[in-house]
Amino acid sequence: MPRNAQRTSQRRSPRLARTLACAAVAVPALLVAGCSSDSGGQSDTSAPAEDKAEPSAAPVKFKELPDACKTVPRGTVKELTPKTDNASGKRIGSGNTKDSGSCLWSGLDKFDYRQLTVSLKRFDSDTSRGSGNELAGTFLTQQADAVKSDKSNKDVKSASAEGIGDKATSVSYEAKRKNGDKSEDFREHRLVARSANVVVTVDYAGAGFESGKTPGADELKKNAEKAAKEAIASLK
Repeated sequence: MPRNAQRTSQRRSPRLARTLACAAVAVPALLVAGCSSDSGGQSDTSAPAEDKAEPSAAPVKFKELPDACKTVPRGTVKELTPKTDNASGKRIGSGNTKDSGSCLWSGLDKFDYRQLTVSLKRFDSDTSRGSGNELAGTFLTQQADAVKSDKSNKDVKSASAEGIGDKATSVSYEAKRKNGDKSEDFREHRLVARSANVVVTVDYAGAGFESGKTPGADELKKNAEKAAKEAIASLK
């Protein structure tokens, strides 16, 4: 090989080695600095892309629930369930006041029977399922639909109820309930209301045993709405 060509080859060899080295790290180039050129240029100092932040759940208004048996004042309880033998109510379920709770009152005045149930359900936001408000809205619909889908309920009438929470649905219906060996005709009303991430369900029912009189639908509706408003007001 001519001497000049040999010198040229020797000068190019280190450059070629560096070029091959750069090609070898082409795939992880985002993780390491790039190779410098013979001309002394600046190396690639691009920083790795930051990881995307995990989505956070939307904050909720209500972090816990009140005791369901303390959502309705005793004066209202005595008005809606005359002659009740337990104005403080009977807790239903676990009594976990953070996420859910229910309370029942009943009273028998001669042959007129009345029963009131207040149930509370709280929802936290979930990044995969939705906000607490959205989940509560879905539950409200389910609670109202449960009455309408029960084939044993008769003369079911549903309508929106204004001025109770953020949204409320009112459902009136008739049903037969077992009372010992015989069935009694009951008229009932369900008022389901949502306030932010909490759903309040009020079930109010009445019957006239023997010579008693079955209460009117309007009476039940008015009293169920009253209990629902007071229960909503108890949320803090």
